[in-house]
Amino acid sequence: MFDSLTDRLEAAFRRLRGSGRLSEDDVDEVLKEVRLALLEADVHLQTVRHFVSRVRERAVGEEVTRTLTPAQQVVKIVNEELVGILGGDSEPLKFSQRPPTVIMLAGLQGSGKTTAAGKLALQIKKGGRRPLLVACDLRRPAAIEQLKLLAEQVGVPVVADEAATDPVALAKSSLEVAREQGRDVIIVDTAGRLHIDEEMMAEAAAIRDTVNPTETLLVVDAMTGQDAVNVATSFLEKVDYSGIILSKLDGDARGGAALSIAHVSGRPVKFASVGEKLDEFEPFHPDRMASRILGMGDVLTLIEKAEEAYEEEEAAALEEKMRKGKFDLQDFLDQMRQLKKMGSLGGLLKMIPGMRQHMRGMQDVDDDALKHTQAVILSMTAAERSEPKIIDASRKKRIARGCGMTVNDVNALLRQFDQAKQMMKAMVGGGGMPGVPAVTSKSGGGQSRSGSGKDKRPHRPKTHHKNKKKKRKK
Repeated sequence: MFDSLTDRLEAAFRRLRGSGRLSEDDVDEVLKEVRLALLEADVHLQTVRHFVSRVRERAVGEEVTRTLTPAQQVVKIVNEELVGILGGDSEPLKFSQRPPTVIMLAGLQGSGKTTAAGKLALQIKKGGRRPLLVACDLRRPAAIEQLKLLAEQVGVPVVADEAATDPVALAKSSLEVAREQGRDVIIVDTAGRLHIDEEMMAEAAAIRDTVNPTETLLVVDAMTGQDAVNVATSFLEKVDYSGIILSKLDGDARGGAALSIAHVSGRPVKFASVGEKLDEFEPFHPDRMASRILGMGDVLTLIEKAEEAYEEEEAAALEEKMRKGKFDLQDFLDQMRQLKKMGSLGGLLKMIPGMRQHMRGMQDVDDDALKHTQAVILSMTAAERSEPKIIDASRKKRIARGCGMTVNDVNALLRQFDQAKQMMKAMVGGGGMPGVPAVTSKSGGGQSRSGSGKDKRPHRPKTHHKNKKKKRKK
């Protein structure tokens, strides 16, 4: 979503690099570009003015003039102020000390509210709690069926009654159902409209007053731009809420809502939906989002995704294979499958610091390439997967026929495997990758080239030098 904004900001900051000392004119010129970039991203005018004013106040003061790297200091200031308008510190969900905790979702129709209810239920379930979904959107029959389907996919129960006419009574009855079933979290999906009206607000307020939610979360479509800010302001006045869920953050819109809504509403963004799948739903961290927007990657989120996808024993077994040089095509296929679990390949690459520059000008990373890789490897025999060296020309033809691809595709995969194997060998052996620390064994082997260890070159014994001196004397 923020690709265009990121490109504009990076272009603005490139002008500062190479400048030994920054004048007020330099700062103003860059901030002019930043201001235009934010406005084009559909960021709320009030937020833009506040942001630019704060950055200028700090950038033309002693904070920058006394530093040895003024350009980097300006980027640091922009990053910190960006974190500020995104909400500052991340705020997790609050849970009641006396279960069940009630979480009520509000928002307009089409904002992704019902889907967010299912995703939130999965997130809470992963945290070890027992959620219950409640379908209080009685005006739209499809919403009830949708929530039932989501509940089945997530594996949680749902309170739903197509014949019900009173959402307030249904929400109240869910409290008793939760106690009977031992459910400690209730997620209430309320009705929405295509636009804000008094009836919708009154219904949401009545449900809130009846179930007394610990959290009331407003679901906002991140692709609606400044209109999302108007929605947030209206709900704040009529219903009030404790936090925000940004849906459709993976869209190709300009993303102004994400940058404006926390600053204008004064309420934190707690979650962001970053894809269509149920597990593509993340806690919102302002500092990580600011880092992504500035093209600095998001290593912490990448690590968390890897920890979710990989079991500790699997990771240890893979590392051992890499150390012994036994990494084969079956292991390669397993890694591709684990990578797929972590999300979009393009999205993952952008989380690596500096990767956006390498991806510039490239076409979108094709996630279907993983399917092609799997097809080729599954067409091989077990012996071929464990010993790729035995794959000769005739075997390549048979493998290509088996997966419906060409010999060139098979060759391309084998080259890709060799490159991956060499890269892993370098990381384990101490060569490392740019920006990635080398993997070293507990015994201290595999010193990184970037570390303090010196290259262990073979050298002649000292006696050789003494003999050489004696010969010269003769």
